[in-house]
Amino acid sequence: MTQTNLWKRTHLCGHVSKKDVGQRVVVMGWTRKLRDHGGVLFIDLADREGIVQIVCNSEVNAETHKIASSIRNEWVIAVSGEVKNRTSDTINLGIPTGEIEIFAEKIEIFSKSKALPFEIANNIDTAEDIRLKYRYLDLRRSDMLRNLIIRHKTCKATRDYLSEEGFIEIETPILTKSTPEGARDYLVPSRVSPGKFFALPQSPQVFKQILMVSGVDKYFQIAKCFRDEDLRADRQPEFTQIDLEMSFVDEEDIYKLTEGLVSRIFSEVLNRKIKTPFKRFTYKDAMDTYGTDKPDIRFGLEFVDLGDVFKNTSFNVFKKVIENGGQIKAINLKNGTKFSLKEIENLTSIACAGGAKGMAWIRVEEDGMKSPIIKFFKEDEIDLLAKKMQVRAGDLLVFVGDTPEIVANSLRDVRNYLGKKMGLIDENKFEFVWVTDYPLLKWNEEEGRFQSEHHPFTAPREEDIPLLDTAPERIMSRSYDLVLNGVEICSGSIRIHSREIQEKVFKLLKMDRGEAEKRFGHLLEAFDYGVPPHGGIAPGLDRLIMLMTGSKSIRDVIAFPKTQKAASLMDDSPSEVAENQLKELHIKLDI
Repeated sequence: MTQTNLWKRTHLCGHVSKKDVGQRVVVMGWTRKLRDHGGVLFIDLADREGIVQIVCNSEVNAETHKIASSIRNEWVIAVSGEVKNRTSDTINLGIPTGEIEIFAEKIEIFSKSKALPFEIANNIDTAEDIRLKYRYLDLRRSDMLRNLIIRHKTCKATRDYLSEEGFIEIETPILTKSTPEGARDYLVPSRVSPGKFFALPQSPQVFKQILMVSGVDKYFQIAKCFRDEDLRADRQPEFTQIDLEMSFVDEEDIYKLTEGLVSRIFSEVLNRKIKTPFKRFTYKDAMDTYGTDKPDIRFGLEFVDLGDVFKNTSFNVFKKVIENGGQIKAINLKNGTKFSLKEIENLTSIACAGGAKGMAWIRVEEDGMKSPIIKFFKEDEIDLLAKKMQVRAGDLLVFVGDTPEIVANSLRDVRNYLGKKMGLIDENKFEFVWVTDYPLLKWNEEEGRFQSEHHPFTAPREEDIPLLDTAPERIMSRSYDLVLNGVEICSGSIRIHSREIQEKVFKLLKMDRGEAEKRFGHLLEAFDYGVPPHGGIAPGLDRLIMLMTGSKSIRDVIAFPKTQKAASLMDDSPSEVAENQLKELHIKLDI
C-alpha cells in the first residue's frame, strides 16, 4: 500500500456518464462490492455522489487485476481508466451510472478497512446503538448522506431567502447567563470566576430581543440551542433552530414571511410546490376538533361534540358526565363495521391509556344502529345523533365521555391509531397549519402557580392587558405555532416591549422583582432605552429535515447525535475529567 500525490481526481463516482465514454478518468472512493467472474473482476466504487462500476480484466492488464484481487470491502482506492458503454445485457438503470463502466488501467490503494460491524447499505436491520458507535460508517450510507445534503441545501435556501428579505445574520453568544425557564440549563464553570457559571443557551431569545432594541430591525441565525431535558425521537440535548426576529411587525407579517421561507425551501430542496397561505386553527378549535394543538390534518376523523344530543339523556353514564361539566365526543369511522369485537376492545384499551374510563361504540348496519348502549337512547336522541354524525351504513361510531382533557387525550390517541391502521394518511403529503390564539398562561397544580404557555416574553392581546391585574387565567396571547403533519416545527410570538407589562408577567409567574432583575435585568434595563414593537419565530431545523426526508427520528438528520440518555457512543461523552482540571475550576466531586 502506498500513498502519493501523483493522482488527481477528475470525476466524482456518481458523476461519470455517457458523455465521458472514450475518455480516461480518475475516480476515488470506497470499494462497496467486489465480484470475481474468473479473470474479470468487478468493483463498485462509491463516494458521496454515487457508485460507478470498475472492470479489471486479467487479460488486458494482469498487474492491475492482481492488485484488484487483493482488495476487500470499504478499502479506499484510486482508479484511472477508460469509460466504456456497458453491453445491453448488463445495463443497470437503477443507478445514474448504470449505462457505463470504467476499465481500470491503474489502481492505487490508499488505505485498508477492518471487517465491518454492519453492511454499508440502506434499510439495514442494525441496532441504533451500533450505528451511533460507528457513526462514520453509518454516514457512508446513501440515505444518511442524502439527509445531510438536504440539510445543507435547506440552510443555504434559508440564508438566500432571508438575505433577500433584508435580514442580517448575527451570531449570539454560546456562553451566556443562566436563565432557566422550563428546561434545565447546561452549565459551564468559569475558571477565572470561581464558583460562577455560564449556561449554554436554551435559545437566543433575550439576545434577539436586545438586537431589536439595538435597531437591527431584521435578524436571523441558524442557531445552536441546548436543553437538559428528557429526550425522545424529536428531541436532542443540542439542536438547531432557524431563529428570526423583526421590528415593527404584527402576526400577519410573521405568517407571510414564514410561509415564503417554507415555500422557498421545499421548492429549491425537494422540488415540491407548497400551497400558501396555510390553513389556520385557533388553539381552542384545534383542541376541540383534534384533541391536540399539533393536529395532523392529512386525514379526517374529526371529533364531534354531542353535548346537545345527550343534554337530557337518561343514559346514566353520559348523564353524569354532563352534570359534572364534562364532554361527550365521538368519531365516525367510515367502513368501520368490519372491525371485530376484539379490534374494538383494542380501541377501548387505547382510549383508556389516554385516561378514559371506557369507550362506547355503535355499529351502523343496513337495518339500523347496533350497540350494547343503544337501548338506553331515546328515539329523538338516535335521530339527532345520526344527523349530527352524518351516519351511513358501514360506519363505526366511537364515543368518550369525561373531562375535556381526558376526552381530548383519549380520542386523539384513538384517531391517530385509526389514521395509521386504516391507511388514511398520505405519507407523501405535506400539510401545514397555523395554530393561533393560545392562552398566555397555564396553571401548574403541583407548584401552585402560573407558567407561560410559550415563554415569559410573549405579549398578551392588547384588549386583554387589563386582565393582568384581575383575571390572568383569561388572557389570550399573541403567539402562534406552525404544525406540519402533526409535528410542531415552529413556535413564535409578538413580544412584550413594555418594561411595566414584562414585570407584571414576571410577577404572575411568581418571579419577584429581585429574581427578575437577577435573571433578566439586562433585558429590562435595555427596555428603558427605547424598544420597538417586535416579534419572531424559530423553525426547528432538525424536525423540519426529519419530516422532509421521511425519517423517523431527528437522530437520522444530525451528523453526530446523542442517544436518548444524552450520550455520544462514538466518542464516549460525557466522560470523566482529570483531577487537575476540576481543581482549576474549583470543583470538588463528593457523590
